[in-house]
This record gives sequence, C-alpha cells and structure tokens, in this order.
Amino acid sequence: MTVQSLEIDQPATSAGLSLTRRLLRHRGVTVGGFLVLLTFTVAILAPLLAPTDPYLQSLTERMVPPIWADGGTTAHLLGTDSLGRDYLSRLIYGSQISLLIGFGTAAIAAVIGITLGLLAGYFGGRVDLAISFLITVRLAMPVILVALAVVGLVGNSLSVVIMVLGFLLWDRFAVVTRASVMRVRNLDYFLAARAIGCSPLRIMLGEVLPNVMGPILVVGTLEVAHAILLEAALSFLGLGVQPPLPSWGLMISEGRDYIYFSPWVIAIPGVALFLLVIGINFLGDGIRDVSAPGGRQ
Repeated sequence: MTVQSLEIDQPATSAGLSLTRRLLRHRGVTVGGFLVLLTFTVAILAPLLAPTDPYLQSLTERMVPPIWADGGTTAHLLGTDSLGRDYLSRLIYGSQISLLIGFGTAAIAAVIGITLGLLAGYFGGRVDLAISFLITVRLAMPVILVALAVVGLVGNSLSVVIMVLGFLLWDRFAVVTRASVMRVRNLDYFLAARAIGCSPLRIMLGEVLPNVMGPILVVGTLEVAHAILLEAALSFLGLGVQPPLPSWGLMISEGRDYIYFSPWVIAIPGVALFLLVIGINFLGDGIRDVSAPGGRQ
C-alpha cells in the first residue's frame, strides 16, 4: 500500500469513527435504536419467545385479564382476547406484521420517490416541471382517504395494504432527493464526472446518490413510522390487515368493544405501537442531528 493511499484511508477511517462516536453519544439514537432493535429481535425470535400459537382459540378462556389484574394467571401473562387467544403471543407475532408493513412500504416508496427525485434534480427543465406537477398532485391527495377507497375496492390483504401505502408515500422521498441533487449538481465531482463523459445513469447512481443518502435515510425512518401508523388506522377502520393475522392495529380494533370493561386489550397493543413509532422517530431525528453540519447534539 502506498503512502498516498494510507493518507486517504486514514482520514476516511477517522471520519467514520467520529461519526460512530457521535451516533452513540446521541440520546435519540441510543433510545430509538434500542427500541427498534428490541422490536426486530422480538420479531425474529417470535417462534421461540411466543408461549403459544397466536392463532389458537379457546372459548373457555375468553378475556382472561393480564397477570397483574385480578383473575390473571401465569398461563397467559398478558391475558387473552375475545376468542381466547394468548395476547402475549399475538403481540409478539404482531411485531412481524408491523415491521413488514413499515419497511415494505418504505422500500416501495423509496424506489419511486428517489427515482423521480434523481431525474428531476439531474435533468431540470421540463423533466423537473413534469415531476414537480406529479408531486403536487400527490400532495393534494389525502392519503388515508385514498387508501381507504383503493383498499375497499381492490381488497385488504397484507400485500395490497403494503402496495397501496407504498404508492402513496413516495412524495417526501422525491422532494428531498430532488432538493439534494440540485444542491450537489454544481459541485466539482459532479462537473468532473460530466466532463469525462460519464453517462447520466452512471453519474446519478455512482456519484450523486451516495452523496445524498443522508437526508434520504432520515426520510426513510420517518416514512416507516408513518406507514405503521397508517396501517393501524386502516386496521382500526376494518380495511387494513384482516383476521386472523395478529396486527397491532387489528388488535386495537378488535378490543374497542371491551374498552370500558377490559381497557388492557387496547392499552397493551397501543403501548407497543407507541414505543415502536417513537423509537423510529427518535432514531430518525438522531441521524438527522448527527449528520447535519456541525453534528448537532
């Protein structure tokens, strides 16, 4: 290895270590990262952590309260629902559904939004005008109402919910990517790539996209949380994930008839949903602060 390559690698390594230290010192990143990592761990280890089958019904054990309430048993630590299904098992498996919807929706929205943002920011002119018009049209559409209409017409399976939300949440990716590309397209590395004859696709994917991933990553975390909340809202209205899947939003919807007599049937999945969403938001805000100029704390 040459002396020049060592000089290049050393600042890069130092910058990476400095970024890692700032991330670990940021409270939002540590708290949000812990909550998200905990949810991922529970989702991955669900078959090992769940005490029973989340779909197993027992009408003789309907609405058993959690262990801290009167009548609670160790057989069902968080009680059972109206069909006698173990609530802890459904809560654990519900983390899989929430994460799948959140990250699946964000992935679809990111592909659409980043592609449009790159095209608008790179080419400008009429291309930018056309894509800006599409963004304006999308922003004029109320997400929840359009999602209700489409899901009601097409169907409300898990895959349909993910696809519908993915095609409705791409606008922030497009706006942020477009603005970021316009900011960097007059920088030296961009102009140098054009000067040596690189193709637009090569410049966009190889030069521009890696340098604008910071803001896009922040948008991605926020859209994951947004998608999880939208799915919970759709499920609460009866047009989201359908039974018997253990979605947290569906668990809240199924427990609303018992809220006055057994409020824990809504409180337990509601707290789980709150912790996951607040953790994702903390993580996104922390990444934004650390990656900002000066590394705000």
